[in-house]
Order: sequence, then structure tokens, then C-alpha cells
Amino acid sequence: MRTGIIRIEQNGNGFETALEETRKAAEVWSGLGPNDALRLQLITEEMLCLVRSVTGEIEAGFWIEAEDRKYTMHLLTKTSMDKEKRYQLISSSTSRRNEAAKGFLGKLRDIIEQALAAEVVHDYTEIPYELANDVPGFHPDDEEWDGYERSILRRIVDDIKISIRGGEVEMTVLKSFA
Repeated sequence: MRTGIIRIEQNGNGFETALEETRKAAEVWSGLGPNDALRLQLITEEMLCLVRSVTGEIEAGFWIEAEDRKYTMHLLTKTSMDKEKRYQLISSSTSRRNEAAKGFLGKLRDIIEQALAAEVVHDYTEIPYELANDVPGFHPDDEEWDGYERSILRRIVDDIKISIRGGEVEMTVLKSFA
């Protein structure tokens, strides 16, 4: 079985629809119990939050494929890729490599894309985050990503695959309830 592609937008439209489709897929398709259905919903939430946290945007397509009690969840989005985003995304995968880099041409393309990715420019004139807590009334606007979503996903799923080709990112998460 496969759900339709659910469009997730920056303003939050589609997020609840994705959770509802996940709930339906868990309960109707495979008859998962309430705890496993909640676990599948948590996976969906963390996938959406992880991609939003890393890329800073979320205009994505989300869908689920299920066979017996094995679920594959897909999230496809586009972003302007830089070296830091690329590193964070690939380090979120189980294998810690780009799944799109297969074969000679795929690996060559990946090497070229890595070399062409923009460097992230950090403004070092601001107060370091470690010292900001000691300054009264100072609240940093852009807190650094802490990797919380990534750690949750790694603990509860069987496999996380990240494919990056140009500015297109596909996250595939596999979970089996056998």
C-alpha cells in the first residue's frame, strides 16, 4: 500500500495531514497496536522537524509505503545546499553517506557537488552562545541545531537513508514492526 503524496508547506499546512495519514496507515493497513501507531507518528514528526531544522525551510512531499508490518516513509524537498547543511543531512543517515552516490557517475557527481557547495560564513563578532547565558537580557535569535530529532530517529527506526542530488534531498526512513 502507498499513500498519496502529501504536500508539506512552510506555514505548517500539510503537517496534520501527514500525521493523520500515518495514523491511518498504521491502524488500517497493518493493524498496528496503539503504541506502535504512536511510534510511527513520532517518526513522521521527527522526520519533518529534522529536515526543517537543518534546511531552514520545508516545502516538501511526504508519502508512506507499507508492506505487511514494514513501513518506508519518504520526504522529498529542495533547498539551497551548502557544506554545513550537506554535512548535517548526511550525518543524519545510518550509513553516513549519500545514497545518491552510487556507481562511477553518481560518485563523480557527488564529488563535484561537494566541491561546488557554498561555504557557510559565520559572523564571529556576535557573542558566543556559551557566553550569551551570562549576559542579562540577551537571547540569541538563531540557536544552533542540537541534533535532537536525529538522535530520536536513530533510536526508534531501523534505517535512515539520505539522498542528495543537487539541491534535492530525499530522506527515506525504514521501520519494521515484525
